[in-house]
Amino acid sequence: MTESTPRNQGHYDPPVFYTATAVLLLLVAYAVFFPEGATALFKDVQAWIVTNMSWYYVLVVAVILVSVIVIGLSKLGEIKLGPEHIEPDYGFGSWFAMLFSAGMGIGLLFFGVAEPVMHYLSPPVGETGTVEAAREAMVLTFFHWGFHAWAIYAIVAMILAYFSYRHNLPLTLRSALYPMIGERIHGPIGHAVDVFAIVGTVCGVATTLGYGVLQINSGLNHLFGLPVGNGVQVVLIIITTILATISVVMGLDAGIKRLSQLNMTLAGLLLVMVLMLGSTVYLLQAFVQNFGSYLSVIVSKTFNLYAYNPTDWLGGWTILYWGWWMSWSPFVGLFIARISRGRTIREFVVGAMLVPAAVTLVWMTFFGNSAIHMILDQGLTQLGEVVAQDQSVALFQFLEQFPFSGVFSLVAVIMVVVFFVTSADSGALVVNMLSSHGRDDTPVWQRIFWCFLIGAVAIALLLAGGLGSLQTAVIASALPFSVILMIAIYGLVSGLRTDTVKRITQSAPVSPISARNPVVWQRRLKNALQLPSLEEVREFIRETGKPALHEFAEEMKKNGYDATVSEGENEWVQIEVHQGEETSFIYGLHPKATLKPDATNADQVLDDTHDDGSPDTYFRAEVHLYEGGQDYDAMGWTKDQLLTDMVSQYERHLQFLHTLR
Repeated sequence: MTESTPRNQGHYDPPVFYTATAVLLLLVAYAVFFPEGATALFKDVQAWIVTNMSWYYVLVVAVILVSVIVIGLSKLGEIKLGPEHIEPDYGFGSWFAMLFSAGMGIGLLFFGVAEPVMHYLSPPVGETGTVEAAREAMVLTFFHWGFHAWAIYAIVAMILAYFSYRHNLPLTLRSALYPMIGERIHGPIGHAVDVFAIVGTVCGVATTLGYGVLQINSGLNHLFGLPVGNGVQVVLIIITTILATISVVMGLDAGIKRLSQLNMTLAGLLLVMVLMLGSTVYLLQAFVQNFGSYLSVIVSKTFNLYAYNPTDWLGGWTILYWGWWMSWSPFVGLFIARISRGRTIREFVVGAMLVPAAVTLVWMTFFGNSAIHMILDQGLTQLGEVVAQDQSVALFQFLEQFPFSGVFSLVAVIMVVVFFVTSADSGALVVNMLSSHGRDDTPVWQRIFWCFLIGAVAIALLLAGGLGSLQTAVIASALPFSVILMIAIYGLVSGLRTDTVKRITQSAPVSPISARNPVVWQRRLKNALQLPSLEEVREFIRETGKPALHEFAEEMKKNGYDATVSEGENEWVQIEVHQGEETSFIYGLHPKATLKPDATNADQVLDDTHDDGSPDTYFRAEVHLYEGGQDYDAMGWTKDQLLTDMVSQYERHLQFLHTLR
């Protein structure tokens, strides 16, 4: 899997770009010019899927959850999403803020109060308005927003990050099919996979924007008396799409990262306010009990299709959510993959599934339980009536029960707008990458194009039937994508097993490097004690490493193998021995900055390309294989010792290939 450069060198992949654009424009045109027919068709499609395919959606999500847990807990979890030597691009705080804003965002604000109250007032089974209904309402909310949702995001992100950062394949969903179809991922099959991913992503983002604009409209109506209607909502979508365009043009770090951090701060403020000004002890007790109840029924809820007591509730809630998360997953998954390079899979599963799921459940408890407590124990039945009538105003009616409600409602509206913007600009960034071989260095016009197309789809579906049309688009687009996802999971497991086999074979004992005379070990000890500079390492690579690699290459050529030696700007050098259709053997020497044992500034940023003369750093000639740095230093070795190590690593590589056959 060494092909990292797309065959089409343009900024976008024409078959994917034009096909996906055509499908989405046809959807927009149909919804705009034939609104009544579109509404009827959407209802028929949703009814058919809920009636005939609910079992399939439930089974797919169960497989995904089990797959993520097993991969994270097994030896496969030790594999890094990227070369072995690489460090994460973002600290945990920034990483969590970005993935959380992209993953849930508007949904938490829209459903944090509305969903628990709706389940309490209209449970799938049982009597409404009881203590048991309240308990069941929170368990169902946890079920929809907990581990299942984040597992769907995590598996897609893991697939994309693994094949892109570990095997230099495009950062698009087609790469997951490489273990099954090889180079054909660059053909029609791969194009079709990315087109489905784009269409599903745009529908998922459009649904979220639809929820967001309804809540923005309701919030502004609540605060300033702005009328509620399609015309106002279209204008709001246009305005926020323009803001999203500005953010996406600014880029990931300047735009999306800062907006995500702002929203996490505001969300924390709102969450603490509800806890401190509400029934604090009750909410903490409720969270512990809710979480325990959720864990105790997670298996039965996962597979519950209400086959023995059929209900329309399933299609309006669980199946909608599973479709929403799956259609949303290419966007969130690719975005999480984009910011997760350098983490181990186990660390990734904890950070991208368990932690955000836990925070989501805390949010749902504080808001949902507070609202139910107001209705059930404090007699505020009006709140339930308002929520049942219009879910988009649930949050603002809820905040009315607290001091400084106007201030907190304004904060909530700002959060919805920022979440709206981060969802739209992150969605545009991801769709742009899916249509451009996984590249993010595309022209500004492409990012602007996708931003406005997402806004246009949201407007068209909103005009064609409101949330009903948006929900149907989500459920329907998830159906073909789920098939692709099942195949991709198989490809991921195959790739991870292959990687694990190679890690095992590389750890096999090899002959130790021996010195021919005592001068050699003394020279190496002296070099280790002196802690070399960057220039000394570069000189070693030029004078000793490069001749050794060329000699090894010449010997391989004599035996009929295609071997090439390449160099980089930082004076790294590596040899690649091609093995036909199998994985090539790569052995390289790279200058690597590291801290001295007695470094006084352990938090400083290390630069492998420059020697700043810092007394806390020195350099190593680190050995790199196909998987990246191997964390051992060859500085001071003789040419014979380097050649011996190359032979040892090549023997391990042959053993790896033998094990795979």
